[in-house]
Amino acid sequence: MKRRTAREKALQALFQMDMSGMTADEALTNVYEDAPSDEYLEALVKGAAVYKEKIDGLIKENLEKWSFDRLAKVDRNILRVAVYELLEIDDVPNKVVINEAIEIAKAYGDDQSGKFINGVLSKVNSMIEEQ
Repeated sequence: MKRRTAREKALQALFQMDMSGMTADEALTNVYEDAPSDEYLEALVKGAAVYKEKIDGLIKENLEKWSFDRLAKVDRNILRVAVYELLEIDDVPNKVVINEAIEIAKAYGDDQSGKFINGVLSKVNSMIEEQ
């Protein structure tokens, strides 16, 4: 599975978890359909679930004029996938993570999602690089 596809499926799984309270394994089963399992997809979904509090904290710290609860669920989960990648995945450059999140936001979010995701992730990335 290509990494873009893994990120899109991770978004779908996290969205399901957000909406219905499913476990990561249940959501992964739903998004796999008949496809073989994928290590990167599982890392994204399970990692985002394990680090959810830390990830959400970073997102909240970098929102301007928005409350976390008012974020569109799609945008919130795109951010979760990307922030997890920024924090924990070392073999993907941060610029690539941010660009992929922007492209996924353009495909799945509303007209402003790409710009919004770019702004938040740029700030999160700056914080991470300063540590």
